[in-house]
Amino acid sequence: MRSLSNELCVFSGNAHRELAGRVCSYLGISLGHAEVFKFPNDNTFVRIMDNIRERDVFIIQPICAPVNDNLVELLIMIDAAKRASAGRVTAVAPYYGYSRTDKKDQPRVPITARLVADLLTAAGADRLLTVDLHAGQIQGFFNIPVDELTAMPILLRYFRDKALEDLVVAAVDVGISKRARDVAERLGVPLAIVEKRREGNNSEAESLNVIGEVEDKTVLTFDDEIDTGGSTVASVKALKERGAREVYACVTHALLSGSAAEKIVASPLRELVATDTVPLRSKALDGKITTLSVAPLLGEAINRIHNGLSVGELFK
Repeated sequence: MRSLSNELCVFSGNAHRELAGRVCSYLGISLGHAEVFKFPNDNTFVRIMDNIRERDVFIIQPICAPVNDNLVELLIMIDAAKRASAGRVTAVAPYYGYSRTDKKDQPRVPITARLVADLLTAAGADRLLTVDLHAGQIQGFFNIPVDELTAMPILLRYFRDKALEDLVVAAVDVGISKRARDVAERLGVPLAIVEKRREGNNSEAESLNVIGEVEDKTVLTFDDEIDTGGSTVASVKALKERGAREVYACVTHALLSGSAAEKIVASPLRELVATDTVPLRSKALDGKITTLSVAPLLGEAINRIHNGLSVGELFK
């Protein structure tokens, strides 16, 4: 792709510099120079090394583990860019941390997804670019433009190419069933739902029932993210108990916290397909995980935002 105008600048924090590099390769530009590190007293320091006065600045930083460190890095980088007289600053957070805390579902709890939106806005972000929010209403927490991309076409293309026989798409819970139905319709296959119950505030989930016909079928589970692996492993177990022949899983965000990788390796899951919105944190999944890059998607969205073109046209 031809280089864009010199007015475009892309910077990265420490969360996922590899993804930022891939995005810049797509755009045909060099990654901007910035110092981002911690002092011995644990304070984060940022210095923008390039002249960005009146330039269109994009800061790529998924809010993934360590979540608080990466969030503060992003906030400070936004502030540094604004104080360096950037013309516009777009926070590019392929994964939006704290997105699960999007409502008051218990007494005396916060709505942290809204708090993060307020922090990004207060820091000086003029726009947010993200991928597959856990809940669509998070866009409404912002008073600045929010462009939510979806990795669904990337994931669907992979499974279309595999041409799996007797395929059924399974939502890993009722909450994701609407998106899973869309996946099933696009692939032209039936939909099943794994009903589950989550106890308390822990991340472990108990799968209870499978709604739909999966016996002697190849099943593709669908979710927006995989964290501890509990829901995915429990879903695979329930599907296998109902006679599924093989089970594949696809997610946008492979967080893989704690012992998630080991759980998945020990499970009968055939293959986990995820994108690189967050860095892969474990080598234990080598051979059982396929990672698809969202760099071209992010790069094209940045190109369109910079040039005042429609981002929505990407998905038509």
